[in-house]
Amino acid sequence: MESYSSISIEELLHRCAVEGDADAWNEFVRRFQRIIATVVIRKAAQWGDASRQTADDLVQETYMKLCVNNYRTLRQFEHRGPEAFAACVKVIAANVVRDHFKASYSQKRGSNRIDGFDEDSTLAASESSAGGIGFIERAVLIQDVQRHLDVCVAGPGSDRNNQIFWLYYRTGLSAAAISRLPGVGLTTKGVESLILRTTRDLRARMAQGRPSAGSTEEGPCKGILPAESF
Repeated sequence: MESYSSISIEELLHRCAVEGDADAWNEFVRRFQRIIATVVIRKAAQWGDASRQTADDLVQETYMKLCVNNYRTLRQFEHRGPEAFAACVKVIAANVVRDHFKASYSQKRGSNRIDGFDEDSTLAASESSAGGIGFIERAVLIQDVQRHLDVCVAGPGSDRNNQIFWLYYRTGLSAAAISRLPGVGLTTKGVESLILRTTRDLRARMAQGRPSAGSTEEGPCKGILPAESF
């Protein structure tokens, strides 16, 4: 049986991102969990909150960043040395921490201002690009889903359950892959049960708030991608 600990980082990223190899993901977590956690804890401490809950949430958020856009970071990384990807992971983890705390402090200040925007400028965008009508409609839909989701997962473990939902529907991670992520603390069946229950409750809530007949609003789950099984 092949030992995943001996394969190159190039091959490991390929197996994770392209082949969806569950054993490769286990090896990925083994190699990079300590690096991610170390950066998260150190940077979070600089912002004044290195609690276990915050660190776990930010570690999970870092994995989510690595998986978005069909694992683009893993698929498109250019290998320029044995430590190049580890350095990339450190930067991503540090950015996750920075963005988290900047957003948190901005909310506390009540600042919704966008600096440096010229109101007289005209911005053109394709429908699917950022700023395009398709992109905006999808963003609005996701915000609406998130609003209902916050109610569905309210209570103990709400942050973790929220992240599990989006890891499954937006990044395409399977229940098995999610269960292996640090801080999740659930078996594969536990993740599946949580996703099933949350999805059912979310559909029910959104159906109750569905507009009257004749409205052109799309159905509640359009724009949420089904998970790609490992």
